[in-house]
Amino acid sequence: MTFAHLGLIPTLLNALEKQGYSTPTPIQEKVIRPILEGKDVMAAAQTGTGKTAGFSLPLLQRLTKSANKARPNCARALVLTPTRELAAQVAQSVENYGGELKLNYNLVFGGVKINPQMMKLRRGTDVLIATPGRLLDLHQQNAIRFEQIEILVLDEADRMLDMGFIKDIKRILALLPKTRQNLLFSATFSEDIRSLARGLLNDPVEISVTPPNTTVERIDQLVYTLDKTSKTKALIHLIQQEKWFQVLVFCRTKHGANRLTTQLNKKGITAAAIHGNKSQNVRTRALADFKADKIQVLVATDIAARGIDIVQLPHVVNFDLPHVAEDYVHRIGRTGRAGKSGLAISLVSADEAKQLASIERLINLKIEKKTLDAFPASQALPDVKLKTKPKRPKKPRKPKRLRAGEHVKRSM
Repeated sequence: MTFAHLGLIPTLLNALEKQGYSTPTPIQEKVIRPILEGKDVMAAAQTGTGKTAGFSLPLLQRLTKSANKARPNCARALVLTPTRELAAQVAQSVENYGGELKLNYNLVFGGVKINPQMMKLRRGTDVLIATPGRLLDLHQQNAIRFEQIEILVLDEADRMLDMGFIKDIKRILALLPKTRQNLLFSATFSEDIRSLARGLLNDPVEISVTPPNTTVERIDQLVYTLDKTSKTKALIHLIQQEKWFQVLVFCRTKHGANRLTTQLNKKGITAAAIHGNKSQNVRTRALADFKADKIQVLVATDIAARGIDIVQLPHVVNFDLPHVAEDYVHRIGRTGRAGKSGLAISLVSADEAKQLASIERLINLKIEKKTLDAFPASQALPDVKLKTKPKRPKKPRKPKRLRAGEHVKRSM
Protein backbone atom coordinates (compact mmCIF):
# COMPACT_ATOMS: atom_id res chain seq x y z
CA MET A 1 0.00 0.00 0.00
CA THR A 2 1.09 3.58 -0.71
CA PHE A 3 -0.05 6.90 0.74
CA ALA A 4 -2.01 7.51 -2.48
CA HIS A 5 -4.31 4.59 -1.58
CA LEU A 6 -5.29 6.28 1.69
CA GLY A 7 -7.12 9.18 0.01
CA LEU A 8 -4.61 11.97 0.64
CA ILE A 9 -4.65 14.99 -1.67
CA PRO A 10 -1.80 15.51 -4.22
CA THR A 11 -0.26 18.41 -2.27
CA LEU A 12 0.29 16.19 0.78
CA LEU A 13 1.54 13.31 -1.39
CA ASN A 14 4.11 15.65 -2.94
CA ALA A 15 5.20 16.79 0.53
CA LEU A 16 5.64 13.16 1.62
CA GLU A 17 7.70 12.42 -1.48
CA LYS A 18 9.98 15.38 -0.71
CA GLN A 19 10.47 14.00 2.79
CA GLY A 20 11.40 10.62 1.32
CA TYR A 21 8.29 8.73 2.48
CA SER A 22 6.41 6.47 0.09
CA THR A 23 4.97 3.64 2.18
CA PRO A 24 2.79 4.25 5.25
CA THR A 25 3.65 2.61 8.56
CA PRO A 26 1.07 0.24 10.13
CA ILE A 27 -0.32 2.96 12.42
CA GLN A 28 -0.65 5.36 9.48
CA GLU A 29 -2.45 2.73 7.41
CA LYS A 30 -5.05 2.33 10.14
CA VAL A 31 -5.64 5.89 11.37
CA ILE A 32 -5.56 8.10 8.27
CA ARG A 33 -8.84 6.92 6.72
CA PRO A 34 -10.96 7.15 9.91
CA ILE A 35 -9.60 10.64 10.61
CA LEU A 36 -10.36 11.75 7.05
CA GLU A 37 -13.91 10.45 7.58
CA GLY A 38 -14.27 12.68 10.64
CA LYS A 39 -14.39 9.88 13.21
CA ASP A 40 -12.97 10.08 16.71
CA VAL A 41 -9.87 7.89 17.07
CA MET A 42 -8.12 6.30 20.03
CA ALA A 43 -4.79 4.93 18.85
CA ALA A 44 -1.91 3.18 20.59
CA ALA A 45 1.47 2.52 19.02
CA GLN A 46 5.09 2.43 20.10
CA THR A 47 7.06 5.62 19.94
CA GLY A 48 8.88 6.01 16.63
CA THR A 49 6.19 4.32 14.52
CA GLY A 50 4.90 7.40 12.70
CA LYS A 51 2.05 8.58 14.92
CA THR A 52 2.72 12.27 14.22
CA ALA A 53 2.26 11.89 10.47
CA GLY A 54 -0.67 9.59 11.20
CA PHE A 55 -2.73 12.44 12.66
CA SER A 56 -1.17 15.53 11.06
CA LEU A 57 -1.68 14.48 7.42
CA PRO A 58 -5.46 13.88 7.61
CA LEU A 59 -5.85 16.85 10.00
CA LEU A 60 -4.29 19.17 7.43
CA GLN A 61 -6.45 17.74 4.65
CA ARG A 62 -9.68 18.21 6.63
CA LEU A 63 -8.80 21.81 7.45
CA THR A 64 -7.95 22.51 3.81
CA LYS A 65 -11.27 21.17 2.55
CA SER A 66 -13.26 23.10 5.16
CA ALA A 67 -14.63 26.51 4.17
CA ASN A 68 -13.99 27.95 7.64
CA LYS A 69 -11.31 30.56 8.22
CA ALA A 70 -9.56 31.17 11.52
CA ARG A 71 -10.70 34.37 13.20
CA PRO A 72 -8.24 36.58 15.15
CA ASN A 73 -7.05 34.95 18.39
CA CYS A 74 -8.81 31.71 17.47
CA ALA A 75 -7.58 28.30 16.35
CA ARG A 76 -9.28 25.62 14.24
CA ALA A 77 -7.21 22.62 15.35
CA LEU A 78 -5.43 22.12 18.67
CA VAL A 79 -2.61 19.64 19.28
CA LEU A 80 -1.67 19.19 22.94
CA THR A 81 1.70 17.64 23.83
CA PRO A 82 3.41 17.03 27.20
CA THR A 83 6.83 18.58 26.54
CA ARG A 84 8.36 21.51 24.70
CA GLU A 85 10.61 19.24 22.67
CA LEU A 86 7.72 17.11 21.49
CA ALA A 87 5.67 20.22 20.66
CA ALA A 88 8.53 21.54 18.53
CA GLN A 89 8.86 18.15 16.84
CA VAL A 90 5.15 18.04 15.97
CA ALA A 91 5.23 21.65 14.72
CA GLN A 92 8.15 20.82 12.44
CA SER A 93 6.27 17.86 10.99
CA VAL A 94 3.15 19.96 10.40
CA GLU A 95 5.29 22.58 8.63
CA ASN A 96 6.99 19.91 6.50
CA TYR A 97 3.73 18.31 5.38
CA GLY A 98 1.59 21.43 5.11
CA GLY A 99 4.10 23.94 3.79
CA GLU A 100 2.33 24.21 0.40
CA LEU A 101 -1.17 24.51 1.88
CA LYS A 102 -2.90 27.83 2.51
CA LEU A 103 -2.89 27.28 6.26
CA ASN A 104 -0.92 28.85 9.09
CA TYR A 105 0.57 27.18 12.13
CA ASN A 106 1.63 28.34 15.57
CA LEU A 107 3.70 26.73 18.31
CA VAL A 108 3.38 27.81 21.95
CA PHE A 109 5.13 26.47 25.06
CA GLY A 110 6.58 27.73 28.32
CA GLY A 111 10.15 28.63 29.14
CA VAL A 112 10.26 31.48 26.61
CA LYS A 113 8.72 34.98 26.48
CA ILE A 114 4.95 34.97 26.08
CA ASN A 115 4.52 38.30 24.23
CA PRO A 116 5.86 37.13 20.82
CA GLN A 117 3.48 34.16 21.01
CA MET A 118 0.56 36.48 21.79
CA MET A 119 1.40 38.65 18.78
CA LYS A 120 1.42 35.67 16.40
CA LEU A 121 -1.94 34.43 17.66
CA ARG A 122 -3.68 37.71 16.77
CA ARG A 123 -4.03 36.84 13.08
CA GLY A 124 -5.74 33.53 13.78
CA THR A 125 -4.31 30.02 13.60
CA ASP A 126 -5.32 26.94 11.64
CA VAL A 127 -3.18 24.49 13.63
CA LEU A 128 -2.02 25.36 17.13
CA ILE A 129 0.53 23.06 18.79
CA ALA A 130 0.80 23.71 22.51
CA THR A 131 1.79 22.47 25.93
CA PRO A 132 -1.07 22.65 28.46
CA GLY A 133 0.40 25.17 30.93
CA ARG A 134 1.34 27.84 28.39
CA LEU A 135 -1.97 27.37 26.54
CA LEU A 136 -3.91 28.14 29.72
CA ASP A 137 -1.69 31.17 30.39
CA LEU A 138 -2.48 32.51 26.92
CA HIS A 139 -6.20 31.89 27.39
CA GLN A 140 -6.22 33.73 30.71
CA GLN A 141 -4.67 36.73 28.94
CA ASN A 142 -7.33 36.57 26.18
CA ALA A 143 -4.67 35.76 23.58
CA ILE A 144 -6.43 32.57 22.47
CA ARG A 145 -10.10 31.58 22.27
CA PHE A 146 -11.44 28.11 21.58
CA GLU A 147 -14.90 28.55 20.02
CA GLN A 148 -13.60 27.65 16.54
CA ILE A 149 -11.85 24.39 17.47
CA GLU A 150 -12.86 21.70 14.96
CA ILE A 151 -10.24 19.06 15.82
CA LEU A 152 -8.51 18.24 19.11
CA VAL A 153 -5.44 15.99 19.29
CA LEU A 154 -4.00 14.69 22.56
CA ASP A 155 -0.53 13.45 21.64
CA GLU A 156 1.34 11.18 24.05
CA ALA A 157 -1.68 11.29 26.36
CA ASP A 158 -0.21 8.74 28.78
CA ARG A 159 2.87 10.90 29.27
CA MET A 160 0.71 13.94 29.98
CA LEU A 161 -1.05 12.02 32.72
CA ASP A 162 2.29 10.78 34.10
CA MET A 163 3.53 14.38 34.28
CA GLY A 164 0.49 15.53 36.25
CA PHE A 165 -1.32 17.47 33.51
CA ILE A 166 -4.73 15.88 34.06
CA LYS A 167 -6.17 18.99 35.81
CA ASP A 168 -4.90 21.28 33.04
CA ILE A 169 -6.31 18.95 30.38
CA LYS A 170 -9.73 18.89 32.05
CA ARG A 171 -9.72 22.70 32.29
CA ILE A 172 -8.92 22.95 28.58
CA LEU A 173 -11.57 20.39 27.62
CA ALA A 174 -14.20 22.37 29.52
CA LEU A 175 -13.40 25.42 27.36
CA LEU A 176 -13.73 23.67 23.99
CA PRO A 177 -16.90 23.49 21.86
CA LYS A 178 -18.95 20.35 22.37
CA THR A 179 -19.01 19.44 18.68
CA ARG A 180 -15.54 18.58 17.46
CA GLN A 181 -13.40 15.66 16.27
CA ASN A 182 -11.20 14.12 18.98
CA LEU A 183 -8.00 12.17 18.40
CA LEU A 184 -6.14 10.52 21.29
CA PHE A 185 -2.70 9.05 20.70
CA SER A 186 -0.84 7.14 23.39
CA ALA A 187 1.97 4.65 23.76
CA THR A 188 -0.20 2.58 26.12
CA PHE A 189 -3.87 2.07 26.93
CA SER A 190 -3.76 2.18 30.72
CA GLU A 191 -6.94 2.34 32.78
CA ASP A 192 -6.30 6.06 33.36
CA ILE A 193 -6.14 6.62 29.61
CA ARG A 194 -9.36 4.68 29.05
CA SER A 195 -11.03 6.71 31.79
CA LEU A 196 -9.95 9.93 30.06
CA ALA A 197 -11.12 8.59 26.70
CA ARG A 198 -14.58 7.76 28.01
CA GLY A 199 -15.20 11.41 28.85
CA LEU A 200 -13.57 12.72 25.67
CA LEU A 201 -14.29 10.50 22.66
CA ASN A 202 -17.57 9.83 20.88
CA ASP A 203 -17.93 6.27 19.55
CA PRO A 204 -14.18 6.14 18.77
CA VAL A 205 -12.35 3.87 16.37
CA GLU A 206 -9.87 2.04 18.62
CA ILE A 207 -6.57 1.13 16.99
CA SER A 208 -3.56 -0.66 18.42
CA VAL A 209 -0.71 -1.87 16.23
CA THR A 210 1.48 -3.38 18.96
CA PRO A 211 0.91 -5.08 22.29
CA PRO A 212 1.13 -2.64 25.21
CA ASN A 213 4.60 -1.81 26.55
CA THR A 214 6.51 -3.83 23.95
CA THR A 215 9.85 -2.61 22.66
CA VAL A 216 10.72 -2.18 19.03
CA GLU A 217 12.04 -5.46 17.59
CA ARG A 218 14.89 -3.72 15.78
CA ILE A 219 16.38 -2.48 19.05
CA ASP A 220 19.11 -4.68 20.52
CA GLN A 221 19.05 -4.43 24.31
CA LEU A 222 22.01 -5.10 26.57
CA VAL A 223 22.72 -4.68 30.29
CA TYR A 224 26.21 -4.14 31.68
CA THR A 225 26.31 -5.06 35.36
CA LEU A 226 28.85 -3.02 37.30
CA ASP A 227 29.48 -1.18 40.53
CA LYS A 228 27.68 2.16 40.87
CA THR A 229 30.94 4.08 41.31
CA SER A 230 32.27 2.75 37.99
CA LYS A 231 29.45 3.95 35.75
CA THR A 232 31.05 7.16 34.50
CA LYS A 233 34.40 5.51 33.71
CA ALA A 234 32.60 2.60 32.03
CA LEU A 235 30.54 4.94 29.83
CA ILE A 236 33.65 6.86 28.78
CA HIS A 237 35.41 3.55 28.07
CA LEU A 238 32.54 2.31 25.87
CA ILE A 239 32.23 5.58 23.92
CA GLN A 240 35.96 5.74 23.23
CA GLN A 241 36.56 2.04 22.58
CA GLU A 242 33.50 1.53 20.36
CA LYS A 243 33.94 4.96 18.71
CA TRP A 244 30.29 5.84 19.35
CA PHE A 245 28.89 9.07 17.99
CA GLN A 246 25.40 10.50 18.54
CA VAL A 247 24.84 8.83 21.90
CA LEU A 248 21.74 9.75 23.89
CA VAL A 249 22.32 9.15 27.61
CA PHE A 250 19.52 9.18 30.19
CA CYS A 251 20.11 10.19 33.80
CA ARG A 252 17.54 10.09 36.57
CA THR A 253 18.20 13.59 37.98
CA LYS A 254 19.05 17.04 36.64
CA HIS A 255 22.09 17.25 38.94
CA GLY A 256 23.31 13.87 37.73
CA ALA A 257 22.94 14.95 34.10
CA ASN A 258 24.96 18.13 34.71
CA ARG A 259 27.69 16.24 36.58
CA LEU A 260 28.01 13.57 33.89
CA THR A 261 28.15 16.19 31.12
CA THR A 262 31.01 17.97 32.88
CA GLN A 263 32.95 14.72 33.31
CA LEU A 264 32.50 13.74 29.66
CA ASN A 265 33.71 17.11 28.42
CA LYS A 266 36.79 16.86 30.66
CA LYS A 267 37.68 13.60 28.87
CA GLY A 268 37.42 15.23 25.45
CA ILE A 269 33.95 13.87 24.65
CA THR A 270 31.77 16.79 23.54
CA ALA A 271 28.53 16.65 25.50
CA ALA A 272 25.55 18.82 26.43
CA ALA A 273 22.69 18.36 28.89
CA ILE A 274 18.97 19.04 28.55
CA HIS A 275 16.50 18.99 31.43
CA GLY A 276 13.81 21.06 33.11
CA ASN A 277 16.20 23.57 34.69
CA LYS A 278 17.71 24.52 31.33
CA SER A 279 16.14 27.43 29.46
CA GLN A 280 14.26 26.57 26.30
CA ASN A 281 16.84 28.32 24.13
CA VAL A 282 19.64 26.23 25.69
CA ARG A 283 17.65 23.01 25.22
CA THR A 284 16.79 23.87 21.62
CA ARG A 285 20.41 24.72 20.78
CA ALA A 286 21.73 21.52 22.42
CA LEU A 287 19.25 19.36 20.53
CA ALA A 288 20.04 21.12 17.24
CA ASP A 289 23.81 20.65 17.79
CA PHE A 290 23.23 16.98 18.59
CA LYS A 291 21.21 16.43 15.41
CA ALA A 292 23.87 18.26 13.39
CA ASP A 293 26.66 16.04 14.82
CA LYS A 294 28.29 19.02 16.50
CA ILE A 295 28.27 17.25 19.85
CA GLN A 296 28.92 13.58 20.48
CA VAL A 297 26.71 12.94 23.52
CA LEU A 298 23.40 14.39 24.64
CA VAL A 299 22.65 13.80 28.33
CA ALA A 300 18.96 14.06 29.21
CA THR A 301 16.43 13.44 31.91
CA ASP A 302 13.07 11.85 31.10
CA ILE A 303 11.69 15.18 29.95
CA ALA A 304 13.28 14.33 26.59
CA ALA A 305 12.19 10.70 26.40
CA ARG A 306 9.47 11.46 23.87
CA GLY A 307 10.69 14.73 22.44
CA ILE A 308 13.74 13.67 20.46
CA ASP A 309 13.14 12.51 16.91
CA ILE A 310 16.35 11.50 15.11
CA VAL A 311 15.80 9.00 12.33
CA GLN A 312 19.20 7.32 12.60
CA LEU A 313 20.04 7.67 16.30
CA PRO A 314 22.24 4.59 16.80
CA HIS A 315 22.75 4.43 20.59
CA VAL A 316 20.71 5.04 23.71
CA VAL A 317 22.32 4.53 27.12
CA ASN A 318 20.48 4.29 30.43
CA PHE A 319 23.10 5.66 32.82
CA ASP A 320 20.44 5.32 35.53
CA LEU A 321 17.39 3.09 35.20
CA PRO A 322 14.10 4.98 35.49
CA HIS A 323 11.90 4.61 38.57
CA VAL A 324 8.88 3.88 36.34
CA ALA A 325 9.34 0.82 34.14
CA GLU A 326 7.22 2.26 31.28
CA ASP A 327 9.74 5.10 30.91
CA TYR A 328 12.34 2.54 29.83
CA VAL A 329 10.21 1.74 26.77
CA HIS A 330 9.92 5.42 25.88
CA ARG A 331 13.63 6.04 26.43
CA ILE A 332 14.92 3.27 24.20
CA GLY A 333 12.24 4.12 21.63
CA ARG A 334 14.43 7.07 20.64
CA THR A 335 16.53 4.58 18.65
CA GLY A 336 15.33 1.98 16.15
CA ARG A 337 13.04 4.53 14.48
CA ALA A 338 11.72 4.62 10.92
CA GLY A 339 12.79 1.07 10.18
CA LYS A 340 16.37 1.56 11.35
CA SER A 341 18.16 -0.68 13.85
CA GLY A 342 19.44 0.57 17.19
CA LEU A 343 21.29 -0.41 20.35
CA ALA A 344 20.01 0.31 23.87
CA ILE A 345 22.50 -0.22 26.69
CA SER A 346 21.79 0.02 30.41
CA LEU A 347 24.48 0.42 33.06
CA VAL A 348 22.98 -1.36 36.05
CA SER A 349 24.31 -1.55 39.60
CA ALA A 350 23.07 -3.86 42.35
CA ASP A 351 20.87 -1.17 43.91
CA GLU A 352 18.85 -1.02 40.67
CA ALA A 353 17.91 -4.70 40.69
CA LYS A 354 14.26 -3.97 41.46
CA GLN A 355 13.94 -1.47 38.60
CA LEU A 356 15.53 -3.92 36.16
CA ALA A 357 13.21 -6.71 37.32
CA SER A 358 10.19 -4.45 36.78
CA ILE A 359 11.37 -3.56 33.28
CA GLU A 360 11.92 -7.20 32.30
CA ARG A 361 8.51 -8.18 33.61
CA LEU A 362 6.90 -5.27 31.77
CA ILE A 363 8.42 -6.12 28.38
CA ASN A 364 8.38 -9.87 29.17
CA LEU A 365 11.97 -10.25 28.07
CA LYS A 366 15.18 -11.22 29.83
CA ILE A 367 17.70 -8.65 28.66
CA GLU A 368 21.17 -10.03 27.93
CA LYS A 369 23.61 -9.22 30.73
CA LYS A 370 27.36 -8.79 30.43
CA THR A 371 30.24 -7.49 32.51
CA LEU A 372 33.13 -5.29 31.45
CA ASP A 373 36.54 -6.77 32.31
CA ALA A 374 37.85 -3.45 33.59
CA PHE A 375 34.71 -2.73 35.64
CA PRO A 376 33.48 -5.94 37.33
CA ALA A 377 30.18 -6.01 39.19
CA SER A 378 30.41 -6.25 42.96
CA GLN A 379 27.18 -8.22 43.20
CA ALA A 380 25.19 -10.37 40.76
CA LEU A 381 21.66 -9.35 39.83
CA PRO A 382 18.88 -11.76 40.77
CA ASP A 383 17.12 -13.81 38.11
CA VAL A 384 13.60 -12.71 37.15
CA LYS A 385 10.70 -14.99 36.35
CA LEU A 386 8.81 -13.88 33.26
CA LYS A 387 5.18 -14.38 32.39
CA THR A 388 4.20 -17.88 31.33
CA LYS A 389 0.98 -19.26 29.95
CA PRO A 390 -2.01 -18.04 31.94
CA LYS A 391 -3.07 -20.39 34.67
CA ARG A 392 -6.39 -22.14 34.36
CA PRO A 393 -9.02 -20.75 36.68
CA LYS A 394 -9.57 -22.82 39.77
CA LYS A 395 -12.73 -24.89 39.84
CA PRO A 396 -15.25 -23.70 42.42
CA ARG A 397 -15.29 -25.77 45.55
CA LYS A 398 -18.24 -28.00 46.16
CA PRO A 399 -20.40 -26.94 49.09
CA LYS A 400 -19.48 -28.74 52.26
CA ARG A 401 -21.89 -31.41 53.32
CA LEU A 402 -23.36 -30.91 56.73
CA ARG A 403 -23.30 -33.70 59.21
CA ALA A 404 -26.30 -34.55 61.22
CA GLY A 405 -26.91 -31.88 63.84
CA GLU A 406 -24.66 -29.21 62.15
CA HIS A 407 -26.00 -25.79 61.12
CA VAL A 408 -24.70 -23.27 58.58
CA LYS A 409 -23.25 -20.15 60.27
CA ARG A 410 -24.61 -16.95 58.80
CA SER A 411 -22.69 -13.71 59.07
CA MET A 412 -24.63 -10.82 60.52
